[in-house]
Amino acid sequence: MPLLYRTAGESHGRSLTILVEGLPAGLPIDEDRINTELRRRQGGYGRGGRMKIEKDAIEIQSGVRAGRAIGSPLVMRVINRDFRIDEAPEVHRPRPGHADLAGSLKWLTTDCRETLERASARETTCRVAAGALARCLLAEFHIDVVGFVSELLDQRARVPDNAGPDQLRAARDANEVYTPDPDVVDGMIAAIRQAKVDKDTVGGIVEVRVFGCPPGLGSCFTPEGRLEGRLMQAVGSIQAFKGAEIGLGFEAARRPGSAVHDPIHYDNMQRGTPNLGFVRSRNNAGGIEGGMTNGQPVIVRGAMKPISTLLQGMDSVNLQTLEAERSDYERSDVCAVPAASVVAENVVAFEIARAMLDKFSGDTLVEMKAACAFYLDAARSLPGGRGPA
Repeated sequence: MPLLYRTAGESHGRSLTILVEGLPAGLPIDEDRINTELRRRQGGYGRGGRMKIEKDAIEIQSGVRAGRAIGSPLVMRVINRDFRIDEAPEVHRPRPGHADLAGSLKWLTTDCRETLERASARETTCRVAAGALARCLLAEFHIDVVGFVSELLDQRARVPDNAGPDQLRAARDANEVYTPDPDVVDGMIAAIRQAKVDKDTVGGIVEVRVFGCPPGLGSCFTPEGRLEGRLMQAVGSIQAFKGAEIGLGFEAARRPGSAVHDPIHYDNMQRGTPNLGFVRSRNNAGGIEGGMTNGQPVIVRGAMKPISTLLQGMDSVNLQTLEAERSDYERSDVCAVPAASVVAENVVAFEIARAMLDKFSGDTLVEMKAACAFYLDAARSLPGGRGPA
């Protein structure tokens, strides 16, 4: 069975529910890891009052016995403290940039509440929980995932290409804007603070790096098998995201091929690493070529637009009267880019875990590890014509 997840719940409903299928039996489930990611999602400079109300933590409902997955559907629940969906007021003035108007027209209602409750970024709580759960699997294969904020308005972080996961994580966690570059922290905070004064909002760009992926995850044979497409879909589907790219992304279209593609060399001393000894002087491909991982770190970026709920409001139309009015205001954030980096990190982790299970499928973790070990041994034996028959 392929690894997949489903989410249910509304922003101000009783709870959020996450169902995950396809995890191998015997996988240790680290609840602290999941809850840590949920806490990080609630943090970051620029968050609004809702995060002071909620204390997100999972309750595992099924699929786990004595701390290990048993192979059946695994269900987690997160309780909403701000449970008031039935008492929440109707919303008749759609916010430009939000799902309000499109959803009201789709479901034939003048009350945007029925759309916004599900369209809300509160649903990303579920995505983070699913991704953090999948990271329990990645940890068994020494695959590490780190997400961070790389840009916010005119503030652009400088992050070394050769920075390792521990270095990135330590630098990122040292500030409220979740960026590994200390030189841009004050500028990012100032931009968010000014937006609050202006009753405005700001967006930004987040980056996710995946370390330790074996080569060969994904496929070039089918469109749906191409890993870069799956990763960009996962990141691009996050609420308020408007773009996603791998490696150089759009910048690759502005350069000649000689300045884009990554030269290949062989270093026998690195034969035991995830790159199997095939090294690159740069990683413009972002660790993926032809829809498959190539042994280099996977690099994914996503662009988040400014949140569409502005305290100053914007020109809109009352759906009941069709008269011009300012848009409604729902309690919201000034900037959620740091939190969005946590969401991106975890949806990428889920896709990498799914690709691992696609290649090394097994009903149990023991079988999956054996399949991975066999593949890596076979791959390492290929140079010199010593591959398997």
